[in-house]
Amino acid sequence: MSLRPSSSTRMDGYKKGLSGEDARIKREEELVQIRKDKRSEGLKKRRSGSIHSADLRYRQPKLEHLPLMVQAVLSDDSSQYLAATTLIGKLLSTGESPLIDEVVRAGIVPRLVEFLDVDAFPLLQTQAAWALVNIASGTSDHARLIIQLGSIPKFVQLLRSSVADIRENVIWALANIVADSQDFRDHVLSGSALGPLLAQLDGYPELTLMRSIAWTLSNLYRWKPLPPFEQERNPLPALRRLIKSEDEEVLIDTCWALSFICDGSNHNIQSVLDAGFCPRLVELLVHPSPNVQVPTLKTVGNIVSGNEDQTQFVIDKEGLPPLYQILTENWDRSVKEEACWIIANITAGNQNQIQAVIKANIIPPVVSLLQHAEFKIKKEAAWAISYAVSGGSHEQIQYLVSQGCIKPLCDFLTCSDPEIITVCLDGVESILDSGEGNKEPGFHQVNKYLRMIDECEGFNKIVDLQTHMNSEVNKKASEMLDKYWTEKENKEEEEEEEEEGLHGFDSGDDMKLDIGRLSLS
Repeated sequence: MSLRPSSSTRMDGYKKGLSGEDARIKREEELVQIRKDKRSEGLKKRRSGSIHSADLRYRQPKLEHLPLMVQAVLSDDSSQYLAATTLIGKLLSTGESPLIDEVVRAGIVPRLVEFLDVDAFPLLQTQAAWALVNIASGTSDHARLIIQLGSIPKFVQLLRSSVADIRENVIWALANIVADSQDFRDHVLSGSALGPLLAQLDGYPELTLMRSIAWTLSNLYRWKPLPPFEQERNPLPALRRLIKSEDEEVLIDTCWALSFICDGSNHNIQSVLDAGFCPRLVELLVHPSPNVQVPTLKTVGNIVSGNEDQTQFVIDKEGLPPLYQILTENWDRSVKEEACWIIANITAGNQNQIQAVIKANIIPPVVSLLQHAEFKIKKEAAWAISYAVSGGSHEQIQYLVSQGCIKPLCDFLTCSDPEIITVCLDGVESILDSGEGNKEPGFHQVNKYLRMIDECEGFNKIVDLQTHMNSEVNKKASEMLDKYWTEKENKEEEEEEEEEGLHGFDSGDDMKLDIGRLSLS
């Protein structure tokens, strides 16, 4: 139904180390949202406290200490290799690739992977997993090395550990690996990791564990094609539980995961709707945090870009009032942009859905944004209005015109984006087509919208577009001028000639009549 793109191309890859100083990575190409990794900071502090009693020689490890750490890791003294493994984890917690490279070149990563098997020494397993988490947060080569060393089956086994810290570190390591590529994601899933991962939500998991699982799921489902929703590996029940949380970080990653799942697949969209997510998503549209709102808006936007029934489902679940609230109140730019994108996907539907947008009083704020907002918001608003006039009835188009949509559409014809120029030209043409079918009565049947377009200098702008460097734009402009303005001029000339001929004929008749009268007299 919708011609608007979904969000599949908007997301960049991202990873997280365990350092509290690490920033959140760019989550999408057009939206830079940096949020401090409080979760990592809390985990780092807690783990540092848990090993406080260990006999550590270096409280603040430095790169120059690495040879001593390597020697200790490779030794047979359990107290030494535990202390050294802990120090390596601390050293790597900065997340800097050069440090990771030094540790890899030192040849101790295989030893760290071996430590995962020492079930009798859970503290060593915890610290080894922590070090591997941070190695996996580096480059693709670093993540690939961990896979090649056979760590995935060991991680999956440790997901069944009775020690919460071990399980949580393993989840982080898996999340960093699957964040890297579709191939790595598929490798992890082929190792039967998803079932034990989802099982972590059984019972009453701690908040930090819920955050880690939500983030891991968002990484698992960001790659296309999505893995099939097999019964034993269906993530929706877990996401259904996570989205009920009030924790901001859980909500952020849960909604990102749902946005990926709903991106481009009507079957997946229907699965999400059938699972009962829509009411909660509608609530989260006006969440006080933009970091929650944006992935929620993307999820809803992907749903309404499905088939018409799926679009209607969101409308029926009262999805439009929160969008009106966003468009009319002081929300973040990215939030308004995404809200306009959703409206565009709805107005690309049928006339009943366009009417629902009109009834929700959403058209006036969208027109205002098209006129006054910054460029990125204007672009989405232009799509929304263009779709509404392209698919709307004569009455709906008349309403849109009454709300002042012609001027901002014409004003936007001078923007630098050829695609948006074409969108605005399509909108103007649809308005003119409606005017042709509803001309004002009288001897000169007039398309009333021509005059409105002329008054806001739309005619001059379209004339100028005939020389635009983009062939689609200049062709479209020329065709519109020939169809509406040239025909108008030709008709006016023909009507003037007809009038002159008619007047001439009348004069002749009068003369003959007068002559006749004279003859008769």
